[in-house]
Amino acid sequence: MRLTGKKIIALVDEEFEDLELWYPVYRVREEGAEVHLVGLEKGKSYIGKYGVPAKTDYAFEEVESCDYDGILVPGGWAPDKLRRYGKVIQLVQEMNADHKPIGQICHAGWVLVSAKTLQGVTVTSTPGIRDDMENAGAIWLDEPVVTDRHIISARRPPDLPEYGKAFCDALAAGNSSSSQK
Repeated sequence: MRLTGKKIIALVDEEFEDLELWYPVYRVREEGAEVHLVGLEKGKSYIGKYGVPAKTDYAFEEVESCDYDGILVPGGWAPDKLRRYGKVIQLVQEMNADHKPIGQICHAGWVLVSAKTLQGVTVTSTPGIRDDMENAGAIWLDEPVVTDRHIISARRPPDLPEYGKAFCDALAAGNSSSSQK
């Protein structure tokens, strides 16, 4: 239970990749962290690519990065929607400025591209957005998981075990604890 007392935002929108949301959420919960699902609307059930629902605890506008220790961005088609919300960009930028763990997998890199947080950062993603990542200034590697300081990235569902562990390790290493919400 090394993550007891830690609070994490897990972003959701329609057509998230089911495993890429739920596997890391359950992984950090297993280690004692509290995870809030956050989307455009509070209490809405968003449906993943394969039909698994995710009901939000909060709306984007109800959360502040200072109340959380890290953020998870799932892949699928949701990142293309998530990156259009100013509050999502703000949350990612603030987490980045505060060096809090940012987990991104597959197409989730699009959110970090739009947040302009990848200049000089070594990452991975689905190969399909490699050009986007590199054009945003990232150094892209074709590896299961890449951790560069507080940014933890992975390519696709088969990489989830390594990704979940790397994200939990980054959270456990962090010194800051969030305030209570």
